[in-house]
Amino acid sequence: MFSGIVEEMAVVTAIEREDENIHFTLRCSFVDELKIDQSISHNGVCLTVVSIHDGQYTVTAMRETLERSNLGLLRVGDRVNVERSMLMNGRLDGHIVQGHVDETARCIGMRDAGGSTYFVFEYAEDREMARRGYFTVDKGSVTVNGVSLTVCSPTSNTFEVAIIPYTRENTNFCDIKPGSTVNLEFDILGKYIARLQDFR
Repeated sequence: MFSGIVEEMAVVTAIEREDENIHFTLRCSFVDELKIDQSISHNGVCLTVVSIHDGQYTVTAMRETLERSNLGLLRVGDRVNVERSMLMNGRLDGHIVQGHVDETARCIGMRDAGGSTYFVFEYAEDREMARRGYFTVDKGSVTVNGVSLTVCSPTSNTFEVAIIPYTRENTNFCDIKPGSTVNLEFDILGKYIARLQDFR
């Protein structure tokens, strides 16, 4: 489990395809603290460390993960938001994030907000998915590329988020522009509430 508070950006140093899997090798400042089998969020996707070597670590993404996320679009040199799993004795600074990306969205707009920036994202409109809790609500939480954010101005398939300068500089929001594809994880509380409605 994660909080959506990105620790830093890791850099992709190698990509290797094996059948339908992709092995991503990355470099970041806390590689020496990692161990095999540890879970790390990559752009919001929970992946397991499978090897550590020469100051770098490798994780593997399977086909379903690649189909639901933007990881298949990564190239060597790209920056990825990373977060290690939550410590149970720590503060939950963001919100409860599982690291299970639901789908991707596309950035369709940006506008200045007096030093901060509003980003607008659009995802596929699907009434059945919405009935199951895959939607956003005003002032609710959403995870974008692993970043815990507050929703503004939601519609049936779009929403805005306001990004302060610190977040933009210290996550890969610095690379997002109109046309960029991002990962979404909708709030788990909404999914549970929607599921409970099915039993009524």
